[in-house]
Amino acid sequence: MLSSLPTDAAIAFQGHRGAYSHLACQKVFPDHAVQPCTSFLDAMRAVENGYAARAMIPLENSTAGRVEEIYRLIPEMKLHLVGEHFEPVNHCLMALPGVSLDELSTVASHPQALAQCARHIEAAGFTAEATLDTAGAALAVSEGGDRSRGAIASKLAAELYGLTILNDHFQDVTGNTTRFIILSGTEVIPEFDPSRAYITSIVFRVRNIPAALYKGLGGFATNGVNMVKLESYIIGSSLSASQFHVDIEGHVAQRSLQLALEELAFFAEDVRILGTCEAHPFRASHQFRD
Repeated sequence: MLSSLPTDAAIAFQGHRGAYSHLACQKVFPDHAVQPCTSFLDAMRAVENGYAARAMIPLENSTAGRVEEIYRLIPEMKLHLVGEHFEPVNHCLMALPGVSLDELSTVASHPQALAQCARHIEAAGFTAEATLDTAGAALAVSEGGDRSRGAIASKLAAELYGLTILNDHFQDVTGNTTRFIILSGTEVIPEFDPSRAYITSIVFRVRNIPAALYKGLGGFATNGVNMVKLESYIIGSSLSASQFHVDIEGHVAQRSLQLALEELAFFAEDVRILGTCEAHPFRASHQFRD
């Protein structure tokens, strides 16, 4: 994944510099420039159109759940999933330099971050203000000059925008983690190594026949393939057409997975393999399941 990228390749992400997506880019691609984008769609289009080599996209959070928009965008894009990354989310309460905790009355951040810090916000008596992203809230505080306003964002955001961290563990629940997927405009499948663990992601729609989903997924069980995620969502304007996103333990080169996919094809339409990548070590160390 890293070795195939030229040194001048950029990594696209949604949000301002200092966002958790930016932090994930630094962890996975420390030697590459980043390309902040206004929206997830813009970040994915940057890769699709060749303006960036990869996109770092958050797919789900252990506290807030899935990022619904991403599941709808992925099938519409001609992108390939080439990696995954699990990033611990540590929310920091920050303010202008020299501001004390008792001077704050309002804290701003992304709605999910506010929700993940709700108890601490209430206990402090702060008014919560929603913004488009965490780093954008930090930038606004740094530029606003209002000593009564703080932000909840990453340590990186505080460093970039010259803010002072008043509490470096402001989240209500420890262990909050976001899973990111890494998207590429070209398919990159790692060579199969039986000593390594892999994740394969697919999307499909089931045929309009009785028990199609049950029968289609049955092939994974009969071939001993472990399915670790199944997400469903409505596509288009119809309330009757559902699309499914499945993450499977295994590599597309393994015969058991090939047989399971063959069986799925009898009962599904538009089966698309998004990609196969090495499983992130977080899965083994935390026994990650959805």
